[in-house]
Amino acid sequence: MKAFERVARAIALALLGRLRAGQLTIVEPERRLVVGQGSPQAIVEVHSARVWPLLRHGSRGLAEAYMEGLWESPDLSAVVRVGARNAEHLDAWRRRIAPARVPLQVARGIRARNTRARSRRAIAAHYDLGNDFFELMLDETMMYSSAYFPRRDMTLAEASTAKIELVCGALELGPDDHVVEIGTGWGGFAVHAARTRGCRVTTTTISREQHQYACERVRAAGVSDRVTVLCEDYRDLRGRYDKLVSIEMIEAVGWRDFDTFFGRCSDLLADDGTMLLQAIVIDDRAYAVEKASQSFIRTHIFPNGCLPSLEVIGRCLARRTDLRTVGLRELTPHYAETLRRWRANVEAVAPRLHDMGYDERFQRLWRMYLAYCEAGFAERRIGVVQMHLAKPKARRQLALGGAHHGSLAAAS
Repeated sequence: MKAFERVARAIALALLGRLRAGQLTIVEPERRLVVGQGSPQAIVEVHSARVWPLLRHGSRGLAEAYMEGLWESPDLSAVVRVGARNAEHLDAWRRRIAPARVPLQVARGIRARNTRARSRRAIAAHYDLGNDFFELMLDETMMYSSAYFPRRDMTLAEASTAKIELVCGALELGPDDHVVEIGTGWGGFAVHAARTRGCRVTTTTISREQHQYACERVRAAGVSDRVTVLCEDYRDLRGRYDKLVSIEMIEAVGWRDFDTFFGRCSDLLADDGTMLLQAIVIDDRAYAVEKASQSFIRTHIFPNGCLPSLEVIGRCLARRTDLRTVGLRELTPHYAETLRRWRANVEAVAPRLHDMGYDERFQRLWRMYLAYCEAGFAERRIGVVQMHLAKPKARRQLALGGAHHGSLAAAS
């Protein structure tokens, strides 16, 4: 072991020795060390001392070391859950230094502003990896967002459909409605809404792969007369619609453009219109840290993305819209289960992915990404909500039934 690796190891172990929740077993070629106690319990098998210097980069360094095969674990999610359980103390320190980072943050934000061209590149980096890959990971609905498991024994496809039904039911969609959807995905919501509710749907994406797939899917479903698939930035949409849907698209908007996003949504809605936003959110107290971070997810998975908090969403709505919140449903435990199922799908087809040209580094990146997010939801570092928003003249007080909290067991 080189000198700088020994120093990095000593620092890392000193920090790990301060774990306040959970237990981590570190297995090295010539020794075994257990730090912490209680649950969750995780095992890290260190294959190379090169892992230790990378840990100074936090989640990004941990993930990059895993991508390079420098460490392994029989349960990746458990490793991340131990980290998440202890992250609150690190967040407190980060919040104290956050004001000092504002000038750098502003400068970085100016350079990385999500222009239309930059947004297309960022979306392409994730969603244009190949429809064949996502077909193997997702279920037949091709919904790449939290499913909803009112029963534990549901298949992933059944739970994804149940989530779409939540959206359609909340907005009380019917044949007289014209719905605009910001963030098409692979067309799952648009096709389902048109087929089951008879409404018209105009949906937009800036992923060329998704656009092509969704167009083909609309034709195959026989709903071309009711569904229009655009390949346009949400900022360029025009017209007025009865209802608006956006399912886990806001995370790609970027923190500097949250106001723009909500302002555009408000402008697109009729005076009596309503909106359903499904969003991954971060705790209000961690938002400043999230905004400034160069985390694993923001570096390797969603470039220039940022999770909003409920407080930030509330401020944007007040500043830029006349929308009011009329319902809130939490789906956080359902997302942990959704991610567990996606990860199992990826693991099950690993040999096929190799044959399709997705190499080991790519597969390790995605295993880490899915486990990382699963742990985040399981430990409630992040959450997912459905917000039902209404314009001033919307009279019918809908359908989400107020705040909803609970586990999968409670939903059964």
